[in-house]
Amino acid sequence: MRLIVGMSGASGAMIAVRLLRRLRELNVETHLIITRGAELTIRHETDLEPSDVRRIADQSYEVDDIDAAIASGSFAHDGMIIVPCSMKTVAGIAVGYADNLLLRAADVCIKENRRLVIVPREVPLSRIHLRNLKEIADCGALIVPPMLTFYNAPTTLDDQIDHIVGKILMQFGLPSSMTPWTPSKILSDPIKDAD
Repeated sequence: MRLIVGMSGASGAMIAVRLLRRLRELNVETHLIITRGAELTIRHETDLEPSDVRRIADQSYEVDDIDAAIASGSFAHDGMIIVPCSMKTVAGIAVGYADNLLLRAADVCIKENRRLVIVPREVPLSRIHLRNLKEIADCGALIVPPMLTFYNAPTTLDDQIDHIVGKILMQFGLPSSMTPWTPSKILSDPIKDAD
């Protein structure tokens, strides 16, 4: 499998790092784009440099490298993940404003009907954000917000990050170590109970 991974400047750089490491473990070929905003976020939120993150991927591109292979629909791949995805990036995708490689690669996914997974990071979401997210969902993108979960009994931030990464991997049919939800009670069947 071959995936494009884009990192934009929203908070949540560690989710992308964990995802890239997991994809490497799964022998998935990764093509990485890091925006300038993401470079700042990597430095602010982790103890890594952008160059450290680039080394996790199989191939890395400059965000302005608009003539890179991944900018073309003829580049065969299985989809793209943008994690974290800023609202600026969401807006660019929603209106087809492909002025950098990350936006162009996402635009290509939509036009070629390839899987595009967006992991948006913003709270609260304005009506503009919601409209733009709906627009790209209507174009076929999958929206996977990194929401907290509790049914998996997390005890650390790592547990939460791993769960989100698992949700992203599921979108591509990839195995994850995510704890599946199981109901604590099985409700009785009201039709059977009526008999």
